[in-house]
Amino acid sequence: MKSLRASLASVLIALLSLGTARAAAPLKALILDGQNNHDWKSSTPHLKQVIEATGLFAVDVATAPGKGGDMGAFRPKFADYQVVVSNYNGERWTKETEEALVDFVRKGGGFVPVHAANNAFPDWKGFNEMIGVGGWGGRDEKSGPWLHWEGKLIRDLSPGPGGSHGKQHAFLMETRAPEHPVMKGLPTRWMHAKDELYDRLRGPAENVTVLATAYSDPATHGTGKNEALLFAIQFGRGRVFHTALGHNNGPDLTSQKCAGFIITLQRGVEWAATGKVTQKIPADFPGEDAVRSRP
Repeated sequence: MKSLRASLASVLIALLSLGTARAAAPLKALILDGQNNHDWKSSTPHLKQVIEATGLFAVDVATAPGKGGDMGAFRPKFADYQVVVSNYNGERWTKETEEALVDFVRKGGGFVPVHAANNAFPDWKGFNEMIGVGGWGGRDEKSGPWLHWEGKLIRDLSPGPGGSHGKQHAFLMETRAPEHPVMKGLPTRWMHAKDELYDRLRGPAENVTVLATAYSDPATHGTGKNEALLFAIQFGRGRVFHTALGHNNGPDLTSQKCAGFIITLQRGVEWAATGKVTQKIPADFPGEDAVRSRP
């Protein structure tokens, strides 16, 4: 009897240990890069470090061939991950890779395009549905509405190009969906470090929640509108967190070192991966009076 009890105890301990190990296993994230009109070789390591700093993720990087390269060799196994982060803006992938990404997100995976990643693939219908809105690449009113805020969300179908920005500067962000898991508990107004304030982004804009906006001041050659810059999109069973923040001037990562950029990205990646946010809000999240940056 003592031997049986000892054996059962050993089995129970082993099962509990296995359960703890499984519970502690990190989520898996994949960053895509390889082409971009921004310096992805500088920004990808920073994005990887930011996501891993949550303690929630193990992060891999999949680098596509350079311009004119053989895209047939670029076949990331999206299904091995909970969330895919795009730092890519360049040539089209193969049909198989593109369909695999859409299928991954539609079936419940997470997707996070960062800044110029929303410039990519203007002619890929599924991609534009996933990101909600994008810029440049010939986008215009035929691509879908321009989203801006005037006391409520405006879906503006007036003629004009999709995507532009004024002079780089620090600007005030305003939370528009305070109960969304990504934004819950964050200040209503907070300063973001010097960045490109994207404006007139256009796209299908289906199942989109605008999380935060910033005023595009004519004094900095802006539109005079409150431009939507953080988005949450439901795509099938999957979730997309889209941040238009995060320009880098070569290795100068000023905007990506803003605590507001870092924390919203960390929270957005977790939400895209799991549908919830468990991270506490750090004490250095900026208020409306001054930018706060991290080394």
